Amino acid sequence: MNDTQALEIMSRLSSLFPSVSSELSSINNYTFLVAVLLSAQTKDKSVNSITNKLFKVAITPKQMLELGLDAIKEYIKTIGLYNNKAKNIIALSEILVETYNSEVPLDRDLLEKLPGIGRKSANVILNKLCNAPYIAVDTHVSRVSKRLGLTNNTNVLKIEQDLYDVIPSEYYTTASNLLVMHGRYTCTAKCPKCNNCILKDICKFKNNNK
Repeated sequence: MNDTQALEIMSRLSSLFPSVSSELSSINNYTFLVAVLLSAQTKDKSVNSITNKLFKVAITPKQMLELGLDAIKEYIKTIGLYNNKAKNIIALSEILVETYNSEVPLDRDLLEKLPGIGRKSANVILNKLCNAPYIAVDTHVSRVSKRLGLTNNTNVLKIEQDLYDVIPSEYYTTASNLLVMHGRYTCTAKCPKCNNCILKDICKFKNNNK
């Protein structure tokens, strides 16, 4: 795919989602960090239903540590991997208190060193909190990018680089969320709504499956 086609894709998606942003609910930088951690392999809607209650009792690292591991597990037990996620919340909260004066370090390398936070999560966090030009590749972004012809790779890091190479830089801050929204509501994993898609005339997946 060439730059002109990539620009057209981003332009159309931007017109469809003019105020695109993460759908994870949060109160401050720390709660967004926790929400992103909880969202691994979990739908944002499920995370929001949990954090709606959790964040009423703990919105700082200190408060989360005072709440304790067992109580955190009770709040998040309805989502997958909740045991590990609860342990990571405790571990990263301890690091934030002891090393960063309870503040979230707004640096990708430092974020990736926190328990439960990988490159994708760090990109999501900095994209949201700093409007940083980082493209986060999750399952939606990976699927949609391949179907549209933005990448032919399966490796997450290579997909990320392909997107930087082809997507115009003015869309770096919104590209992830635009592709996520398209993948969540139109270009779904099963039964994609191709006939109602605003990209159907330029989509390789649609045109290869007529």
